Amino acid sequence: MQQKNLTSALSVIITVFFFWGFVAASNGIFIPFCKKHFELSQFQSQLIDATFYGGYFIGSLILLALSRMFKVEILNRIGYKRGIIYGFLISIVGALAIIPSVNAGSFPLILASFFVLALGFSLQQTCAQPFVIALGNPSGGAHRLSLAGGVNSLGTTLGPLAVGFILFGTLSGDGQASLSSINQLYLLLAGVFLLVTLILWRSKLPEVGSDESYEPGFGALKFPQLRLGMLAIFTYVGVEVTIQSNMGALLAEPAFGGWKEHEIAPFISLYWGSLMIGRWAGSIAVFSLSQRMKWLMSILVPFLAFGVVLGVNKLSGKPVDALYPYALCVGVLILNFLLSKEKPARTLLLFSFFGLVAMCIGLLTTGTVAMFAFLSGGLACSIMWPCIFALSIAGLGKYSGQGSAFLIMMILGGAVIPPVQGLLADKIGIHQSYLITLLCFGYLAYFAYRAKTLSPGADEPASMGH
Repeated sequence: MQQKNLTSALSVIITVFFFWGFVAASNGIFIPFCKKHFELSQFQSQLIDATFYGGYFIGSLILLALSRMFKVEILNRIGYKRGIIYGFLISIVGALAIIPSVNAGSFPLILASFFVLALGFSLQQTCAQPFVIALGNPSGGAHRLSLAGGVNSLGTTLGPLAVGFILFGTLSGDGQASLSSINQLYLLLAGVFLLVTLILWRSKLPEVGSDESYEPGFGALKFPQLRLGMLAIFTYVGVEVTIQSNMGALLAEPAFGGWKEHEIAPFISLYWGSLMIGRWAGSIAVFSLSQRMKWLMSILVPFLAFGVVLGVNKLSGKPVDALYPYALCVGVLILNFLLSKEKPARTLLLFSFFGLVAMCIGLLTTGTVAMFAFLSGGLACSIMWPCIFALSIAGLGKYSGQGSAFLIMMILGGAVIPPVQGLLADKIGIHQSYLITLLCFGYLAYFAYRAKTLSPGADEPASMGH
C-alpha cells in the first residue's frame, strides 16, 4: 500500500484503541450510578467490571474452542479487518441492550448486556493489535503500537468527563443522572460504534490475517516465565481496574472529602490520565534519540502529559489548583524511568515498589494525601503491560503466538479482583479494602525478581512503549 493509504488505514484502526479506553474508564462513573440507583452493595456494584472483563476471557475461550473444533486459526480464516468489524457489531448489540435493561430496572440484564459489549471488545482487541503491526514495515510496528497506546490512554482520560457530562448534564457535574441520560449515553455509543463500523467496511484496508498455522496442545505452558507471567497479567489488570472502580465509594467517605457521585469524574479522569502520563513517557524509548535527549524528554514529556490532564479537567469547570501537588507523584515516575535504564525486569520491579509504597501511604493516611497516593497507582501501573508481556514470552520461540493468546486471556483479572475488593469493603470498610492492592503489587514485584533469571534478555534494554 502507498504511504498515504497506510496512514489513512492506521488512523481508522487507532480509533478502535480510543474506544477501548473510553468505555473501560467510563465504567468508573457508571458503577457509582448503578450502586445508588439499584441500591447495591459494593460487591454487587463491582459485578459490572466482573462481567465486562470476564467477557474478554470468555471471548478468547470461544476463539480457542472454534480453532480446536475446525482445526484452523479462526483469525487467519476471517482476517483482522472482518474480525474488528464483527467485534463492533457485537458491541453495538450490547450497547443497545443496556438501554431496555436499565429501563426495566433489571441489574442482571445490565450485566448480561455489558458481557455482550465486552465480547465484541475482545474480538476487536485480538485483531486490532496485530493489524497495527501489519500496516507498514514490521520494524516500525512498536512505534505504531505506542501511538495507539497513547490514543487509548487519551480515551481513558476523556471518557469519565464525557460520560459525566452526558449523565449529569453539565461539565461541572451539578446535575442529576436520569434514565433518559443513560439511554442517551448508550444510544450515542451504539451510534458511534456503527459509524466506525461503516468507515472500516468502506475503507480500503488490506485483508490481513494471522500467518501462524494451527498447532494442537498447549506447549507454551511448559515455560515457567509464561505461567508466572499469566498470573502477573491477571494481577496487573486486576489492580489497575480495582483502584478506580472502588474509587467512587472511597471518595464518598467523609475522611476523603464526601464527594457525591456527580463530582468524582475529574478524579477518575486523573487516575486514567496517570496511565497516559506513564505511557507517553514510556513511548520515548522506541525512538532513535541520543542518550542526552532521551533524558531530557523523559523529564519534559511526563509533565507535558500532566498538563494535558490538567487541561482536560479544567473543562469540567472545577479549579485544578488542588491537583498541582500531584506533580510530586509525576516526579517519582520520572525518577523510576531514569533508574530503570529501559530494562524490562528492572522497570517492572521499580514500578511495583512504587505501587507498594503508594498504597501503603494511602492506607496509613486519609484526605488529600491518601487520595493522591491511591491515584498514583495509575502511574505505577502505566508501564507494566509491555514489561510483563515481553518478559513472559521471552524464549518461547514457536510458542510465542500461543503464549500471547494465553496472556490476553488473563485480562480476566479485571473481572475478579474488583468484586473481591468490593466484597472485602462490605466486610471491613472501603478504605481498608485497599489492602488487596498491596498483595497485587507485591506479586508483581516477585514476578519481576523471578523474571530476571527465567526470561532471556530480561536485563537487556528494550522498548517500553505500550
